[in-house]
Amino acid sequence: MSADAIAVLRVELIDIEPLIWRSVAVNAATNLQTLHRIIQAAMGWQDYHLWEFVADAKTYGVSDPEDASWGHKVYRASTMTLARMIEGGVTAFDYTYDMGDNWEHRVAIERVEPAEPGRLYPDLLGGERRCPPEDCGGFSGYYDFLDAIAGPDKGKGSRRKKEMLTWYGGPYDPDDIDEKQTRAALKRIANTARRGKQKLPTPDCRAAQLTLTTGLRPRRAETPEVL
Repeated sequence: MSADAIAVLRVELIDIEPLIWRSVAVNAATNLQTLHRIIQAAMGWQDYHLWEFVADAKTYGVSDPEDASWGHKVYRASTMTLARMIEGGVTAFDYTYDMGDNWEHRVAIERVEPAEPGRLYPDLLGGERRCPPEDCGGFSGYYDFLDAIAGPDKGKGSRRKKEMLTWYGGPYDPDDIDEKQTRAALKRIANTARRGKQKLPTPDCRAAQLTLTTGLRPRRAETPEVL
């Protein structure tokens, strides 16, 4: 797979109707730690809770030495990339966010294509409906929340509506994915990755700099991680 390959992903929140989904173009070299941040930004989550990926019968996330004692091996998410998964034949995998509310997502790798010159990745390609509020209580709590905010502004049900919107912190439109905010969040991730690459001189440059300043031959440079 070429170094500039792009994977087009479709992320769906499982078991909620109408469907909540996003389509995102991501560098295939992205590791799962960074993909977690991308999904959070694309879906509109706030990254308050634990999370994990399950791909090819392996779990990836934030590893804990005590995981083994529970019979649940968790591999570090930063050690697996989309490119390796694609090359291994993976076409879809699972992502779970917030083990209490248990928001399960299905991530499908729809296609792989060359990157467009000058375009920043990750990039939002499309989507429908806003994700549920954080800590709303899972599926049942989400539907209760929607019922409450659909109530009248005055009369019976208005107090519950006001309480729910106050708890949420403002207005909530389930049909609005807040595209402007989503694109801004993804752009911050893309710019962070780009700045990281620009700050790292090439191995030849580092060798020349070290030789000129110290007269010593440098050790072999490590390959920087690509996001």
